[in-house]
Amino acid sequence: MTERSSTTTPLGAFLRDRRARMDPASFGFGGRRRTPGLRREEVAQRANISPTWYTWLEQGRGGSPSADVLDRLAKGLMLTEPEREHLFLLALGRPPAVTYSRPDHVTPRLQRVLDALPNSPAIIKTATWDVIAWNAAAARLLTDYGSLPREERNVLRLIFTNPVARTAQDDWWNVARYVVGAFRADAARAGAGAEIKALVDELSRISPEFESLWRENDVASHADGMKRLRHPEHGIIELEFSAFAVEGRPDLGMLVYNPATPEAARRVAELLSA
Repeated sequence: MTERSSTTTPLGAFLRDRRARMDPASFGFGGRRRTPGLRREEVAQRANISPTWYTWLEQGRGGSPSADVLDRLAKGLMLTEPEREHLFLLALGRPPAVTYSRPDHVTPRLQRVLDALPNSPAIIKTATWDVIAWNAAAARLLTDYGSLPREERNVLRLIFTNPVARTAQDDWWNVARYVVGAFRADAARAGAGAEIKALVDELSRISPEFESLWRENDVASHADGMKRLRHPEHGIIELEFSAFAVEGRPDLGMLVYNPATPEAARRVAELLSA
């Protein structure tokens, strides 16, 4: 099949570039080659599509491919997740449909980011609000997550079933409403509807408050806000929080809490140094 010296679309250029980067010998393809990488018909074979159709894609002909074809091309070309997303954006003008996979840990580098905030409680949570990483300040001021079984390290479960966590909220009802709305938005954005069903069903059975709030179908953003904690010895501690996305990990988010006033800063420092 004849190679063309140029492509006519960004999609075609991207496909050709990734094709040229692949080592034929690694996939069992031999023979002499005038250009580096796989031939078009070899990519088509790996993606289980017509060689003619693939050639047209590189040449900017034949219209937009389907999501299924793009997924097969992504696998055939062994694209990374950012490359796969870029492929969809070039071809369809949108990212691929999300599929949720529950993470259970963070990289050592990300953990060091948390640990570098000694006076600011910080956590990493999943789209279903499971806390999978935290720093010493969070364990001291928020919840000692390390002392809890893994399945109990969920913000909703703590808010609605843990008496200690409930008592620590100065305005529990508004906190609960806000958490449920933000949880709903995060889970939907991550495509985790099926994954949260068991938790939602369980909390609905054991908590009338959760069942009522879930039925309201409210959604909320949690980019930033205020939190008032009630500590048995230090009284009310006002914190402001900010939420950050973890680049390359749409399933994770980081929450960082900072004292909102000089008095709150003094109380936090006393608590952390005790």
